[in-house]
Amino acid sequence: MSEQALTLKQSGIRWLWLAVVIFVADIAIKFVVMENMGYGWSNRIEVLPFFNLLYVHNYGAAFSFLSDQSGWQRWFFTAIAFAVTGMLSYWMSKLPAKEKWNNIAYAMIIGGAVGNVFDRVVHGFVVDYLDFYWGTYHWPAFNLADTTICIGAAMIIIDSFRSEKKSD
Repeated sequence: MSEQALTLKQSGIRWLWLAVVIFVADIAIKFVVMENMGYGWSNRIEVLPFFNLLYVHNYGAAFSFLSDQSGWQRWFFTAIAFAVTGMLSYWMSKLPAKEKWNNIAYAMIIGGAVGNVFDRVVHGFVVDYLDFYWGTYHWPAFNLADTTICIGAAMIIIDSFRSEKKSD
């Protein structure tokens, strides 16, 4: 085995399998939603008194940010996702594989970002299907990719606090 291949095997790149699992699960769920649910809020399925399944399109980013624009945002968010994926993949290549916390966080963000990019490129929008609410207030609809991006980002923030304590 070459030295470079051995180095990659021992690096955080080894954790990209998690990004692939997240991507496949995200796309599979979105496919099931698109094929089996009617579009829109009137077709939602009440699962719990605070949670619905539904099928909606998001032309923007988180919380439908910029969704009312003319379409340029589709490529803007795609470019951002590719840049972030490249940056996180590079960081993973520099981390040892045993550095689980950050590698898992980066892989979660990459898997979610690529899942949403797939939607943007193939459909022109992101498929959202999770609707949590309290009374009449509904959190903006989201999906598995959004969830893993948020969890990964939270893990990075938590790690920054953990790192500060280690250095004190």
